Formats: sequence, structure tokens, C-alpha cells
Amino acid sequence: MRRLLAALLAAPLALLVAPTAAQAAPDPDLHIESVTLNKTGVAVSGLNTVPITVTVKGNYDTGSSTDAKVPVNVILERTGGTGQLRQLFSTNLIRNETTGTWSGPLNVPSTANGTFKVTGVMTGPFFPPSPPMTDPTPYAGPSLAVTGTHQPKITAVVTPKVVPFNQPYTIKWAVSDAQTGKPYGSRIRVALQTNSGCVEYFGPKYTNTTDTNGVVTKAYPGVSITPITCLLLPGTPDANGWLSFVPARPAIVSAAPSKTSAPVGTIVPVNGSVMGGPFNCPVQLQRLYGASQWRTVGSAAVRASGRFTLNAQPAYKGLIPYRVYFPACRPYVAGVSKVFSIRGT
Repeated sequence: MRRLLAALLAAPLALLVAPTAAQAAPDPDLHIESVTLNKTGVAVSGLNTVPITVTVKGNYDTGSSTDAKVPVNVILERTGGTGQLRQLFSTNLIRNETTGTWSGPLNVPSTANGTFKVTGVMTGPFFPPSPPMTDPTPYAGPSLAVTGTHQPKITAVVTPKVVPFNQPYTIKWAVSDAQTGKPYGSRIRVALQTNSGCVEYFGPKYTNTTDTNGVVTKAYPGVSITPITCLLLPGTPDANGWLSFVPARPAIVSAAPSKTSAPVGTIVPVNGSVMGGPFNCPVQLQRLYGASQWRTVGSAAVRASGRFTLNAQPAYKGLIPYRVYFPACRPYVAGVSKVFSIRGT
């Protein structure tokens, strides 16, 4: 229900965890006459949420008395402001057949901070992480102005700073008041997740609680893949805030020429790999000039397999030192292969 994992890896240190309701088409049985909010604006501070009442007038015409009572969820999209959230979702709105409406709360967090407009109604129930079976029914409804103050700021310190493959590591997470820079002074429920847990919100569950300084430290096992790690601030039905990133990884580069000698001017393929398979990251073939100056003489990109091929071309007779340089790319820090030589003949 969230941004694709691949997109997260392509844009590290940021995770936009707004759910996207995209499955098929709007529910043909859902007919909306109006959507109203009992407030046009709210002020929210810190970790609190302020409920507003959302009312949807319409009908669900399957002819089944059970289906007619299906809940719905209203979606609001950001139209202005600087809060972290891009979308707001109501809770599951309950059907009242007497009034012909669905009604219930929308829990507004301080991280909404800005202006939101009703853009659609979705057949419920919203039960993360299971996505809805249909797209929202578009509806241009009222706007809501949110003034969010003392919004939570989440930080993380990873130890070691660059996480070796298959080695354990720890992250010290901290939640503080972005406005004052100080902790909130209470224990905070948080969800510490990795990988799919960061892109699929499992509801207001939590696995950890911070101390009164807003700090919690978690140990993570060593893995060969490049993990996404995150802290989510649980809300209902969506997370109220988050920090998600990929810990820095070393660039372990290996490379070897297909030939150790070749006539001057001959192209010699250099094959190699980068551990972790950083797909589409650049690699550079460098040649030693003089005693210590390395110059780039060729470039390529890492393939999906984690392998790459560069072309060397001996420029003169004699032993010519080369290496493969990997510039910092996404979570991978810069790295270099062992020096190898090709003899020009």
C-alpha cells in the first residue's frame, strides 16, 4: 500500500509512506451525494491527534442488506503546507440507514500541518496492510486547514556508521519536538520495522516504547541484502509520522582483466562485481598516471546481477596499473578494487 521498495532504494534517506489506493476501478455500487466535515480547520500540537467528524451522504446499491452496511473511508489530499503527511484517511465510517449517511472520525495529527481537500471516497473497511479491492470514487469535497505545532522530529544514529554485510548493527532512534529540540518528556509508542514493514502499515500496533527522553535503541541482525529500516509513529488508520532510510553499506568491488597482456590499442574487457548488487550505479575504470595520480579512462553501470564490464585499452608498451572505482551511490559509500595490471605489448 505504500511506495514501491525499489523506489525507496533509488531515493535513500526518505520514505514517503502515504498509502495509495490503486487496485482496479471505483466501486460501481458506491454513489456519493455529498461529503461534509464538521470543522474547516483544526490546531494540533505534538504527538496528539484531533478528531473531526466526516459525514458521507449516499448509497451502496447492491440490494444486499449486509453489503449496504459496508463502511467507507474518505481520502483528503494535500493542497498546501509543509507537513510530512501527503494524504489523510478517515477511520472506517459507519453506515446509518435511517439518515442515509456514513459517519465517523478523521484523526488529524500535527504532521498534517497544511491544507487538505477531500478527493474521494473508498469502499472499506480500511484494514492495513490489506489494500482495498477498488479505487476511490472521485469526489471534490471540502477543504481542511491544519495548524500543526511542535511536530515530532525523528533522528537515527547507526552503529557502525557503515554497516558491513552479514554483520549485526544497532540504531539509536530518538523522537523529539522539532520546534523546541527537546524530548516530549513521556514514553512514546513506536513501531520499529524493516523492509516490507516500512512500506506496509499494520495498524496502530507497536513493538517498542521509548524512554522519557524519546530514545529507543534496537539491535538488528546481519543480512546480505540492503535493508530498509524505519520508525513509524502509530496512528489510526495510518502512521502519523516516520523516518525511513537504508543504512550505509560498504562498496566491496572486485575486478579482473580478461587478459593480463595485449597489444597496444587492443580493447581488453575488465569484468567485476559489487557486493549487494547496486543496480545501475556507476563504476569507473581508472589508470595510474605517474606515481600516484589515478585518472578515469572508462565508465559503465552495474547490472542487475551486480556485475559490470569495463573496457581497458593499453596505451603503451609495458606494465600499466588499473583499478575500478565505485563512486558513492545511494546507500553505498565509495569503494575501490585492488589494483591490477595489463601489460601492453
